Amino acid sequence: MRLRLAPLAVLLVAGPALAQVPTPEAFLGYDLGERFTPHHRVVDYVEAVAAASPRVALSPYGETPEGRPLVTLVVAAEGTDVEAVRRSSLRATEGGAAPEKPVVWLSYNVHGNEAVSTEAALRTLYELTTPRADAWLRDVVVVLDPCLNPDGRERYVSGYRQRRGDAPDPSPEAWEHDEPWPGGRFNHYLFDLNRDWAWGTQPETRARLAVYNAWMPAVHVDFHEQGVDSPYYFAPAAEPFHPRVLPWQRAVQTEIGRANARVFDREGWLYFTREVFDLLYPGYGDTWPTFNGAVGMTYEQGGSGRAGLAIRTTEGDTLTLADRIRNHVATGLETVATVAGDADRVGRAFAAGFATPPAGPAVAFAARGDAGRLEALAALLDLQGIRYGWAGREQTARGVRYAGGLDRPAPPERLTVQPGDLVVSLDQPKGRLAAVLFEPEPALVDSVTYDVTAWALPYVYGVEGLALESAVDAGGAAPSAPLAPAAARPYAYVLPWESPQDARVLAELLREEVGVRVVPEPFEAEGRRFRRGSVVATRAGNGRLGERFDAVVREAAARAGRPAVALGTGFATSGADLGSNRVGFARGPRVAVLTDEPVAPTALGEVWHWFDRVVDYPATLLRADGFSRADLDDADVLVLPDGRYGAWLTDDRAEALRGWVRAGGRLVAMEGAARAFAGKDGFGIATREAPAPDSTADGRLRRYGDREREGVSGGVPGAVYRVALDETHPLAYGYPDHTYVVKQGTSPVDFLADGWNVGVLRSGTPAAGFAGRRAQDRLTDSLVFGVEDLGDGEVVYLLDTPIFRGFWADGQLLFANAVFGLGAE
Repeated sequence: MRLRLAPLAVLLVAGPALAQVPTPEAFLGYDLGERFTPHHRVVDYVEAVAAASPRVALSPYGETPEGRPLVTLVVAAEGTDVEAVRRSSLRATEGGAAPEKPVVWLSYNVHGNEAVSTEAALRTLYELTTPRADAWLRDVVVVLDPCLNPDGRERYVSGYRQRRGDAPDPSPEAWEHDEPWPGGRFNHYLFDLNRDWAWGTQPETRARLAVYNAWMPAVHVDFHEQGVDSPYYFAPAAEPFHPRVLPWQRAVQTEIGRANARVFDREGWLYFTREVFDLLYPGYGDTWPTFNGAVGMTYEQGGSGRAGLAIRTTEGDTLTLADRIRNHVATGLETVATVAGDADRVGRAFAAGFATPPAGPAVAFAARGDAGRLEALAALLDLQGIRYGWAGREQTARGVRYAGGLDRPAPPERLTVQPGDLVVSLDQPKGRLAAVLFEPEPALVDSVTYDVTAWALPYVYGVEGLALESAVDAGGAAPSAPLAPAAARPYAYVLPWESPQDARVLAELLREEVGVRVVPEPFEAEGRRFRRGSVVATRAGNGRLGERFDAVVREAAARAGRPAVALGTGFATSGADLGSNRVGFARGPRVAVLTDEPVAPTALGEVWHWFDRVVDYPATLLRADGFSRADLDDADVLVLPDGRYGAWLTDDRAEALRGWVRAGGRLVAMEGAARAFAGKDGFGIATREAPAPDSTADGRLRRYGDREREGVSGGVPGAVYRVALDETHPLAYGYPDHTYVVKQGTSPVDFLADGWNVGVLRSGTPAAGFAGRRAQDRLTDSLVFGVEDLGDGEVVYLLDTPIFRGFWADGQLLFANAVFGLGAE
């Protein structure tokens, strides 16, 4: 029987030494490396080790969307008061003394098809129960998570088992080395969990953060795989290092890296350091722990999903699963040994890192905006363990204003903090993480980076941000949206359309078949003013709900913590009356989403997760293979997530889709899907041709050694852009005259000649983050969001995803506008 606990529980289950600790081989019945171990057998083995070893305690901490358990193993010397060690680690983060013993956390298999990691975890766990670990465990405690992504791993393992024969075939062309779509890298909802640490959109991440925050380890290693032909990678990391990475963290990284190098030198194994994997973007399993005070590191073994049990490399060697396991076990154990050998210094440095607030011009951050948006922001801070408060009175402080309409943060000025502003002081254990998540723009040491270069939370949530140079009082009460008293039988309810939670309220109403209206312009009724895009549920037109009408509307709003304003009249003292033909009307559409190749798995994941978990609205997933017009007979809306649609979008398919739209369908084409319609008959979208690369640079001939940086000049690795909006168009309801998107890459689209250019870039300069000079020139005056009317239907072009990686909350209303077509004629 498996153990089950609530995700927030920190329970250590250790058994007495009833039997000798079984080796993986003895328990599983095969040598590690002969086959991949299914997840249920992984759990069986670690439970057996915990039952047999007094050193090991097992702690279930959650469950995946497919029902697989998530567990950690705590390994400590016999007699160790593990709970006391955990508490001492937390005290160190509060400015206390060094922890009794540094905690070393080893994380495996966050990418499911990098499946060597869990196999290595089993061997590493066993080795930590043997006499060779006696000296290490006198000075450290180890927390080991054998599989962060069980659903993705099981997808890979079961698929590989289906594709191989009795003996592995090392030929790279063999079927067993070719993963079918979507591959095992991602979790159930096709999210990359290694980019989710800072955002916690996925249940696996949310459960893990609760346990991690209960321990706050001093060292964290995230085990990965990379390309088949790559040597082993370990720290120290590559530039750019975020400026808030502390000197001691870099020094210990280097110390551990040298120790690993000595092992690899002795054995003659190839490795590299200080390349590719930087410490900038906060969503990774090395950066997020680093910003939480640990020495965070990524270890990368060559192999990944293509490697299987054995594969022939370009050099002609055969890389086996056993080889890959050996290397990960070696670095994991050497890391534990190195930290144990310098435990006092690591512990003191860990505590010292929390003793003073982060250096920099900002001492605190404030955010202001719609109460629902601030509530969503506060929920993320709660998940991350970042403390915050609310300004209870007006105060002034010098600082920088951002995400309030400026293209770039302005010079410091005297700012006013208003009552109800959310305030985060950096003088707290999570101050460094808060500084990284809130700062207007990271100081980018090097433009060649592994991921996006900007992510400030005010942009994410669409609120105004203030970076303050002095502390302000934040002892006020949290603002609340007052719920107006309702008459017994009001004429209508008006619901706001301003924050991410409002999309969930609307989805519930549509799911309950409540007919809603959307006002096209601001209006006033009964002395209250309402914004353009407000959602109205009138009693008239919803008679089939009978007496349920009031309860359905009120309860949907209450569940989301949003107001439902009851009106006794449909008469507007300004603006359109609620019964006017100018007020749009909507019922719940039947939604279909294209899946499978050519759709990008993570792009589908963003959309699927949004429907399934964010707004809880039904959407049918349709396979692209064999797709035809007949598949849309029962659909009102078709969403095409990002992907490579060139071969799939034949002229015949494009014509079939155009006919369906003209008959009243709504096609929502995102990113690559939108660009694929350029040049197709009947569609007005046109991509902008890229200029030929210069043959010279600054009058000099191009140098081969400059090719990487020259490429950066023409790209956008991931920057925040301010999008100018036509706020009168239904696609932009709920927004002021702008919003923000994360742009990756440059494939600009010209303005629609016969359509509505709802969201555009006027400047190619990002609001935050890096974009190359040539990329900025190309992006100036380009389309981001557009709508083209075709017959009785419309095509919505979303050239950048408004729900980036599932955490970009500011775009949720816009995506809801696109899907539900609120107010569209």
